Amino acid sequence: MSRPSPSDLRRWRRHLADERAEAAVYRELASHRTGEERAILLALADAEGRHAAHWEQLLGEHVGPPGRGDVRFRVLAWLAGRFGSVFVLALAQRAEVRATYEADSDATPTMAADERVHAEVVRALAARGRQQLSGTFRAAVFGANDGLVSNLALVMGVAAAGTATSTILLTGLAGLLAGALSMGAGEYISVRSQRELLAASTPSPAATAALPHLDVSANELSLVYRARGMSAQDAERHAREVLADLDGLDADWRHGRRSADAPSEAPRRSVADDHEIVGSDLGAAVSSFTFFASGAVVPVLPYLFGLDGTTAIVVAMVAVAAALLLTGAVVGLISGAPPLRRALRQLAVGAVAAAVTYALGAVFGATAL
Repeated sequence: MSRPSPSDLRRWRRHLADERAEAAVYRELASHRTGEERAILLALADAEGRHAAHWEQLLGEHVGPPGRGDVRFRVLAWLAGRFGSVFVLALAQRAEVRATYEADSDATPTMAADERVHAEVVRALAARGRQQLSGTFRAAVFGANDGLVSNLALVMGVAAAGTATSTILLTGLAGLLAGALSMGAGEYISVRSQRELLAASTPSPAATAALPHLDVSANELSLVYRARGMSAQDAERHAREVLADLDGLDADWRHGRRSADAPSEAPRRSVADDHEIVGSDLGAAVSSFTFFASGAVVPVLPYLFGLDGTTAIVVAMVAVAAALLLTGAVVGLISGAPPLRRALRQLAVGAVAAAVTYALGAVFGATAL
């Protein structure tokens, strides 16, 4: 093998440091988990260790002192040590997706394939956490964004009409309280209704317990599968298969208690999973109320601190813009999407809404004068 160039050595050391840092992230995340998730994360750490060993072998006597990994891996390790949450897993997923081993001739094809598989493993691990967050998180993001945009638009519309500062402040606070109460009540009713709808759609345990007592030749089990979307022919065949399998079940199953060997339909998401995705009604209401109020107070802050006129409007716009960028970036990170793109999208939507309201306020203000 030819003597490696200085640039090769730097690149190999960087890869080595990154692999060590990634392994540390997975080990730290594993320390916050138990059971299967812990085992999977430790297996990922071991895989990163094998990749690190590849670069150590290439470097040989040129390994040198341990280097510091890319800043994103150092940040991940810091976050993993303090949170160990879906947020960190989402960041780890993005780090795996950005792996560049396909373009590095010194990395093996196996290593490149490993990194792609690692991204999918981390995505699957994060999916459960995203599912648990989805209901409350949706309400929080929607509430914060609505509070920021609607109250900024309200304050700017009133300010553009030439209204006194005290009136602008009172209007902003009234908009905050009314909007937060409306959002909280709306989320409670919406989520409560959806959970009741899911509960009404849950398969009946009594029907399941009746299976062993059905007549194999003449029964209505096929109607159940037809109602679930199967064709008449497929439903009839599936019903006969299920009833035929009952002959091999133990006494517990025949008394209505499913055994470990009981026949099951094709895997599908459970009703419990559906409820988890929707979230709790009270949690969604509190989350929506709190985050709407947190967002809606931002455009009012300049007036609370005594600013007025153009200065207050500019400060409110800058503060709301920063908050929109932050919420958009957080949504992007947790969803595994590019955070900058999500942040700019959030900012663009808010800017359009505020601009339209300000223009209307200016027009109606001028008309009133």
